[in-house]
Amino acid sequence: MRGRRLLAAGLVALLALTGCGAFGPEPGPAGAGDGEQPRYGQAPAPGKDVTLQPDVVLVGGGSRAVRSVSPDGLTWRLDPGARDADRLAPGRVMFVTGRGVGRVLDLAEDGGDLVVTIGPVTLTEVIRDGTFGGDDVILDRPTVYVAGEPSWTREAAAAGGTLGRSRPLAVAPAQPPPAPGGQAGATAHGYRVQTFCCAGGVGTHFTYDDGGLRLAGTVTLTVGRPAASFHLAVGAGRVNRAELEIGGGFGIKVDFTAGIDGGQNHRRTFPVPVDIAFPIGLVAGLPLSFTVNQTLEVVTAFGARRGTFRGAGEYALAGKLGFGYADGRVGSRVTEGFARRASLLDSLTGVPVGVMGLVVRHGVRFTMGISAFLFTAGIWFELITSYGATIGSALGAPYALCRGVGLGVRARFGIGYRILEPVVQVINKFLSLLSPSRAPRIPPIVASGGPSWSADVYRNQEVIPPVSICGQLPG
Repeated sequence: MRGRRLLAAGLVALLALTGCGAFGPEPGPAGAGDGEQPRYGQAPAPGKDVTLQPDVVLVGGGSRAVRSVSPDGLTWRLDPGARDADRLAPGRVMFVTGRGVGRVLDLAEDGGDLVVTIGPVTLTEVIRDGTFGGDDVILDRPTVYVAGEPSWTREAAAAGGTLGRSRPLAVAPAQPPPAPGGQAGATAHGYRVQTFCCAGGVGTHFTYDDGGLRLAGTVTLTVGRPAASFHLAVGAGRVNRAELEIGGGFGIKVDFTAGIDGGQNHRRTFPVPVDIAFPIGLVAGLPLSFTVNQTLEVVTAFGARRGTFRGAGEYALAGKLGFGYADGRVGSRVTEGFARRASLLDSLTGVPVGVMGLVVRHGVRFTMGISAFLFTAGIWFELITSYGATIGSALGAPYALCRGVGLGVRARFGIGYRILEPVVQVINKFLSLLSPSRAPRIPPIVASGGPSWSADVYRNQEVIPPVSICGQLPG
């Protein structure tokens, strides 16, 4: 009876977690073939119809001026002889390529390079006046940028780790080069992740095996033939109109296996360190891209030191995703069409010695904009899907093997950028190590810039068998 009460309590706690809260290419670097994207992005060439903010410094040379970029995207090593590189200063905005845009936080010279540490910016901190738009941009030929192992994917980084030396970011290794296609592998917080896009959808396969805790699964935002449209109008440094729509027919899909053998429960929240980019080219002289980023959160709640369980589910969700903003008014443009294709609840099986619970939260963000990885800024739409699953102890199976699931889908959208709070804390720890003895110290970055909104798309909870011993979930 105690185990069954634990199941009911575990269901309530775990399922509560499912709430939610003609474009000419720039010459590439040495070794780049015809038609390849420059390693560090395309150079800007703003036309007469675009006015940038007065503190924006356009560094000449584009990718050719970049010696390397650190995995965390904070530190750019530039050719100090590049045009207007000498105008860079803390507080100004560096604009060297479409992937290299940010507020200058620190400058240093090292080994003949100009080392620039940047932070995120919003669109209106770069653009003063301009109108941009595109219709039916087919998202089918991505370029994958892998961050490598950035600081924000290492747990030890929060405590400083081995990065407590005088200039930790100036000596960081370089990011790997980009590659065509939508698949890439990476590591983060002990997880191995493998991203994929776009045939069948956008998603991540993850595995974790450490200390007696084993997890594996795949989360996917399914889509047929994704295509996007966008419109942006900025005047006097303010966004007057912003629209972003992605069509193609969307669904959500999950499968997982979980096991514990003497291990400990954990909770991990992290961005997947891979950019899936669809370069648009120069739009009014600015190098814009559609970028897809993903985040993962995994929470285990195993009530015994041994046990296994698994599950899988798939659901139709919406015809299109997006939002529109004009004259101070905003509205979600999600055409809902929820339908169960394969029930997660019916699929739950395992050999749980005690109550076992798992929450997997998957975020997929589409951004039309500039810059890279965490600092990507523009018009963005994010869909966050939370899957919660709980199964009772097999010791009570002859009477009632209780099973429960919770499913929550939430949309977030905005104009600017947004970074996970735990990641911001890690980055600011690194920034504090850059120049600990100098005043004024480098200002910390903030988790978000620009307006943002959110809306529930779908939420449901189910328990079987529907008997009192399994507990009653709140509606």
